[in-house]
Amino acid sequence: MGHPLETRARHLLERAGVDIHGRRPWDITVRNPKFYGRVLRDGSLGLGESYMDGWWECAHLDQFFDRVMSAGLDRVAARSWAAAGLWLRATLFNRQSRKRSSAVARRHYDAGNDIFEAMLGRRMVYTTGYWRAAATLDAAEEAKLDWVCRKLELAPGMRVLDIGCGWGSFAQFAAEKYGAQVYGITLSQEQRALGEQRCAGLPVELKLQDYREVQANARFDRVVSLGMFEHVGYKNYRAFFEVARRVLRPDGRMYLSTIGSNRTVHATDPWIEKYIFPNSHLPSIQQLGTAMEDHFLPLEWRDWGPDYDRTLMAWHANFAGRWEEWQRKYGLAFCRMWQYYLLASAAGFRARRMQVWQLVLDPVA
Repeated sequence: MGHPLETRARHLLERAGVDIHGRRPWDITVRNPKFYGRVLRDGSLGLGESYMDGWWECAHLDQFFDRVMSAGLDRVAARSWAAAGLWLRATLFNRQSRKRSSAVARRHYDAGNDIFEAMLGRRMVYTTGYWRAAATLDAAEEAKLDWVCRKLELAPGMRVLDIGCGWGSFAQFAAEKYGAQVYGITLSQEQRALGEQRCAGLPVELKLQDYREVQANARFDRVVSLGMFEHVGYKNYRAFFEVARRVLRPDGRMYLSTIGSNRTVHATDPWIEKYIFPNSHLPSIQQLGTAMEDHFLPLEWRDWGPDYDRTLMAWHANFAGRWEEWQRKYGLAFCRMWQYYLLASAAGFRARRMQVWQLVLDPVA
């Protein structure tokens, strides 16, 4: 007869078809008996931190999380003190204000360009690829960028604002392949530095700038934002679209790619908040619709969730292929954290807990 906490954990995991000390790829092995109390007390934060500490193992984390999420156990974990505190702070404060908005750049995007260069494809697209006709990550990145350019109906000489330009992946592609002039903004110094190198000689300008600081009199033919909206925060969604509409010409067009939530929530997962994307938030359809009202009309609204699952698994393969190098440079806890992030995220899309929406938007007159 096991400890009561272990018994409770076993009963919960049985609902997802997961065994403790089982032999299937999605079963877990517990190395430290304190694991049970930590997870049952702290929910997802305890689960992630105990994995980083080596308290439990799983051969295929993505399969484990796919089962856990499909069974709804992640919602049980959400009822923790850590989640309650995060919800309270998110409700009372604007955690994505101008003062706080650069936190994610310092924590995540400035972690080291070497990791992202090794993990991502040749174009360094840090959002989903488009895999319909692609067999490799590089091809999926190219297909995604070309899809965006075609949906924007880009033409030579067009001025494009890229909100959250990353390492200049879209800017470089749009300038090279479509002759566009791109003004990209990011809050990450590391992204900007590498992006400027990659875009050298092209009609591309990359700036360290918050989207709320774009000049009021600036005008663009197109606006694009790929994988940045997750850092805007629900209290700023309206302001984001107001800025995009203000700088967009009346006959312009906008493309928005963002991860989305199935439900309207006001805070993110506590482990993701603490270790990966501080002050992040995934919008719901309702939140996006309310924020866009009177500013934009959606011409298309597609979901590419399965594509992001495949993209994340490709990123993980690249990262894991150089595990020893990253462990020497960043430590074992960091490597386990990064692996947990990539594989849990892949499972989120596989279990349809998250979506990744592709929106083509026309401005309201």
